Amino acid sequence: MRKNVQVTAAIIIHEGRIFAAQRGYGDQKDGWEFPGGKMEPAETAEDAIIREIKEELEVEIKPEKLLVTVEYDYPKFHLTMHCFISSIVSGHILLTEHEAAKWLLPSELATVDWLPADVEVAEKLKEYLAGKNH
Repeated sequence: MRKNVQVTAAIIIHEGRIFAAQRGYGDQKDGWEFPGGKMEPAETAEDAIIREIKEELEVEIKPEKLLVTVEYDYPKFHLTMHCFISSIVSGHILLTEHEAAKWLLPSELATVDWLPADVEVAEKLKEYLAGKNH
């Protein structure tokens, strides 16, 4: 049986743009993702995403809404990813683990090569943002 990995991801929206980060390490190096990371035992998804973003980007965020929980089978493990629409509360983004980052307009979400599990998140985000603008 494959390992089930529980992670959280932040969909950081600032001034109408969405933050995308390019992985700088590991099996998924160079793929684009919504930043985040593994949940610690007994940690809530909200607590995990706040901690992970502080570690990876050195900013404090506020998770505002659970957009989607993605279930995805990677070759070595099963991923459960809780994705939160988030805003920056304080600080300036500093990349400590990623090799690149972009602020994308909703119309530009398809211009980066998302990791497989993040593709679904980008699709859901497009639907969510389209619904908000009507």
